[in-house]
Amino acid sequence: MPGYVQFHNDIRGIAEEPFCMGRSDSSQRWLQRQARDPYVRRAQQAGYRSRAAYKLLQLNEKDHFLQTGQTIVDLGAAPGGWLQVAADIAGPGGTLIGLDRLPIAPVPGVTLIQGDFHDTATVQQLTDALAGRALDLVICDMAPNISGLVAVDQPRAMYLSELALVFCQQHLASGGHAVIKFFQGEGSDAFLQTVRRCFRQTRLRKPAASRARSREWYLVARHYHSQPNQTSCTE
Repeated sequence: MPGYVQFHNDIRGIAEEPFCMGRSDSSQRWLQRQARDPYVRRAQQAGYRSRAAYKLLQLNEKDHFLQTGQTIVDLGAAPGGWLQVAADIAGPGGTLIGLDRLPIAPVPGVTLIQGDFHDTATVQQLTDALAGRALDLVICDMAPNISGLVAVDQPRAMYLSELALVFCQQHLASGGHAVIKFFQGEGSDAFLQTVRRCFRQTRLRKPAASRARSREWYLVARHYHSQPNQTSCTE
């Protein structure tokens, strides 16, 4: 099991960077890029907590998976940019739950749970919050802390994507949808094949707000199904 995993999307976008920054000239250049980033400026002006909010907006413009009144869980939800977008679209009739190891400032209309989503105590909190409802949608923009070593970072990233898929298998309603970030590289092809056995339709997307140099992609998976007599579509 990979260590040092941080389930959040930093408001500055650190999780997208393919190398680790120190307090150096490279970090200064990174800060300068952030200052020039149009999505950082747009997020600040619109009141979004993260530039990543525009990734979800752009993905939804293509695939329309967010709908009014849905029951939605956001895995790795800090600092809350995706929750803000989802809450706006789902509306007051929707049920939104954000899970993260890190604390998240309150988001109107959203239930927040702090903890690892594969821990028993956290799962119980989620079960209580759902009150018997199955999920219509799981969204996941998780990324590991980036070390700069592909041999270390890629397995960690795929581990998170696989955990998100297991969560979908456990909690998604039949016909439900998922949006899961993954990093292109070792293990991603096998992951995609597994997802395609679980969902009737899958699309690979790289929204314009995703930095071109990042290896991150998003899998939009629709119409979850499980085979008879199977507890998992990985079987």
